[in-house]
Amino acid sequence: MSETAPIQVLISELEKGGVVLARIYDFYRDYLSRTDDARARLTEQAIVIANSLSGWYTCLETQFLRISRFFENSLAADRWHQDLLNKMTLDLPGIRQAVIQSDTAALLGELLRFRHFHRYYFDLAYDWDRLDLVQRKYAQVQPLLSRDLDAFRNFLQRLAGSD
Repeated sequence: MSETAPIQVLISELEKGGVVLARIYDFYRDYLSRTDDARARLTEQAIVIANSLSGWYTCLETQFLRISRFFENSLAADRWHQDLLNKMTLDLPGIRQAVIQSDTAALLGELLRFRHFHRYYFDLAYDWDRLDLVQRKYAQVQPLLSRDLDAFRNFLQRLAGSD
């Protein structure tokens, strides 16, 4: 087995996760475009939106966790979700470059907080102001995250010795 095999495995895992992220995002956008009246503020709409955003963030966080385990594997036990997001902004000379930039992390922080809230919210009366805010952050983070993940993928390919 070559010494670049573990990096190739990580690249493949991240690519696979990227496909899932894109599918969730495409579903979300398609759903919004098919909604008869986005201003209707139906409970069903809130459920689909909240589940899409939560699932998307969970998928992204899983990718971040794979990266963290591959390169440094140390997270604070008490607030590991936030610690993981913060560590993805770190440039670790001799180990790895930053996975995401600070502007991307700030937007993702809102999605992290929403996902945490959504996991433990059991009522069906959604706060549409909050959903609107999170949807704006979700739209804003898409091009930034794409930029950052492309740069990180290029870093991994250089590390593996293949372009």
